[in-house]
Amino acid sequence: MAKKQFAIIGMGRFGSSVAKALSGMGYDVLAIDSDEQRVQEISAIVTHAVSADSTDEEALRALGIRNFDVVVVAIGEDIQSSILTTLILKDLGVPAILVKAKSELHGKVLGKIGADKVIYPEMDMGMRVAHHLASPNILDYIELSPDYSILDMKVPEAMVGRSLKELNIRAKFSCNVIAIRHGDEMNITPNADERLTSSDVLVIVGHKDNLTRLEMAYQK
Repeated sequence: MAKKQFAIIGMGRFGSSVAKALSGMGYDVLAIDSDEQRVQEISAIVTHAVSADSTDEEALRALGIRNFDVVVVAIGEDIQSSILTTLILKDLGVPAILVKAKSELHGKVLGKIGADKVIYPEMDMGMRVAHHLASPNILDYIELSPDYSILDMKVPEAMVGRSLKELNIRAKFSCNVIAIRHGDEMNITPNADERLTSSDVLVIVGHKDNLTRLEMAYQK
């Protein structure tokens, strides 16, 4: 099965961090920005990096943008360019378009013109900080939809030395452990009998309410 290919438009702080993360996970990433310096800075990290105007339909067509599985529009301050870029991507038939929004109104417009997912980095960051403050074991918190999220949870003391089978998180909290991180290594097929260590990080997906119950249960 072929790996997904991603294109990220806009190499500001948010766009470049997404590009770096996807590249680090082994995906093919095309980074696009109109600023040549930003393109140079990211070029050693991603598969391809090009300087182009994303509001120029012919430029995007020439890059073969419609062949990418997912395109992330991470344009910062220029709302007009963000909207126009999204419209062009939709017209070109890009399968999945994720767009960064500056405000709820901007997000509503993006949704109406065809964005498959609207991302609010500032709001998401507030959510992540809140979860981390409430439970120091929560290293990251990502909203997948209004109801479902994924979190990175440092193995709390009460879990150390126990296995996933013993913890039975799915039955107790209706959440699924989809991976275990050991340092820089990600195990996406964790052994249910393997004993957890204090340095492990669990990647857990579930309904927000159930994730909150899980957080509360292991806050001590």
